[in-house]
Amino acid sequence: MQLRREDDVPEGREDPALSATEELALARLALDEGDLRHAADHLASALARAPTLPEVHETLARLAAADGGGLDLFPITHHTFVGAVVARAHLLAASGRPAEGLELLAAATGHAPGTQWAGVPWVTASELVERLEPEHIARVLMQVCAVLPDPVPRAGRAALTPYLTLARNAATVHPEHGLLLGAASALARRLGEVPLAIRWASRGVRTQPSKMGEVWLGYAYRSAGRTRDALAALYRAVDLDPDDLAIYADIAGTLAETGRLDDALEWTERALARDPSFDCAVHTAHRLRHLRDGDLAHLVALADFIRDHPDDSHEHGDLAQCCRGRPWLGQLTPAGGPLVDALRQAVADDDNGLGSAVRLAAAAPPSALRTATSVAPGLRIEVAGTPEPDPREPRRASAQRLWHFAENVPTPALPAPSAAAVERIGQLAHPAWPHPPAAYDAAVGLAGLDLGDLLGLLVHPPAAPANALGRLLAAQDPSIWVRGVQVWACLGLLHHRTDEPWEESTRRRVLLDLVWGVEDWVTEAAMFALVTAAWVDPSVRPDVARAVAERLADAAAVARARPVPIAVSLAYLALAAPELDATTASLATSLIGDLSPQLPRPRNPLRRLWQRLIAPRRR
Repeated sequence: MQLRREDDVPEGREDPALSATEELALARLALDEGDLRHAADHLASALARAPTLPEVHETLARLAAADGGGLDLFPITHHTFVGAVVARAHLLAASGRPAEGLELLAAATGHAPGTQWAGVPWVTASELVERLEPEHIARVLMQVCAVLPDPVPRAGRAALTPYLTLARNAATVHPEHGLLLGAASALARRLGEVPLAIRWASRGVRTQPSKMGEVWLGYAYRSAGRTRDALAALYRAVDLDPDDLAIYADIAGTLAETGRLDDALEWTERALARDPSFDCAVHTAHRLRHLRDGDLAHLVALADFIRDHPDDSHEHGDLAQCCRGRPWLGQLTPAGGPLVDALRQAVADDDNGLGSAVRLAAAAPPSALRTATSVAPGLRIEVAGTPEPDPREPRRASAQRLWHFAENVPTPALPAPSAAAVERIGQLAHPAWPHPPAAYDAAVGLAGLDLGDLLGLLVHPPAAPANALGRLLAAQDPSIWVRGVQVWACLGLLHHRTDEPWEESTRRRVLLDLVWGVEDWVTEAAMFALVTAAWVDPSVRPDVARAVAERLADAAAVARARPVPIAVSLAYLALAAPELDATTASLATSLIGDLSPQLPRPRNPLRRLWQRLIAPRRR
């Protein structure tokens, strides 16, 4: 059974915007007219919007009385509206089948955990648990826990407290049922009731010792910061079932959190010795190896494992955890250079740059100049001269010219993208991503755009959307949105004509053209696309590593003659490239060390901006 979103419209309905009270009024009208089917549809919509409203439940009871129970009005199909599922749950409980009703409420919670689907008297009544088998209650609690983060953010806990009340009632009636106490502990832990979680889990293992009981107890101790006790419980779990390798990974993760990396890796190796393909151990091992020595190869190997094993036992976050906040692994880098610094100051002062000036030693990247003149038209920009090599000229002969220059003023050399392209990039562009393969997968949404649209987006980036992300960037650093559009447009190029072999492909040719074009933010975006291609396709790694090495060497040579605002970012890109040679890696590290003061420093307010941008992407 798959549930449709609570803002979807039941079959045959056209208006999604009615409130719960409006839906309730229509339900009552249909019920008075004897139109039970339409009454049921409107009641389902009312429940989806206000699942605890007493008047909705009173009308549902009237409908049930008119239809001999009402269950046939809310059938379960493959795609069922969540409001209909909740209505059926309440009717099942009223007809003496609360176990089935509780399962449906748990399914609704899995669909939308932030809604208080179970906040009704029959769920929290103490007598309910006396009518249910403790095993069934445990299964429902585990079903709910399976969809919740650990811990649940405070703002989301109120919607789940009815399940905690259910757990309290059940633990009172069944004080020695190990499975129930363990499942109740898991829920309490997620809802921030850690001392209660410890008490329940401890009682469970005392009355019915079991592997899972010890695991639940270990997790509870870990949430309380009692690492020694947590490890002791997990060790006992291994003794009870040496073949459950997931516990080995749990032990490794717990040891790593206390800084005992060598001990942690020993446990992952013990698990891998038993099963080299066990996903939990593989993910944990690669993460810990990378944590120990910082070698990118561990993360690339993990990405390869994920690609080759799509049917892992459950979703893992190790790769995303390692890439989060890392330049180009999990986010684009902030633009560097005095022009962008002046742009940020103009935005902070909210004065369009009036009365401010910035003097540049050489022409700025065209994307930076276009962004600055658009956002801060009052900013006076002076270019001291044209040092060699001329930054307005491509670094290599290029078949694709993006810009025309009149003196130091760039204008796009390509037509604007279509409205469809603008809409699609607005839906996808974001300055952060879980890891490069995830960015590649997300960019498949651009696969339908033609080459002209994707290139047009690079020089005609649309305005930031009128949402929280757009407002945040407009208020602090508009350059990030432009760079994000360019990054995702280049990722879209990776999905262009994917039937062509890489070496002769249009996507490779165009991206290399962009990499070697005029020094610009587009250069970085195109190189990131090449690096991403190497992450997702091992066969292209040598080719990409060569291209990255050559482009970085060129940037380093130019930087000895004049400023190269994109040099540090290119160095970070190089360090994100699989199979990069040691000489280029050393050059990249040197460039970052020598030139990184051009980028915002860690205590700059921009650091807080990045934290806010990345936060919505965390699970």
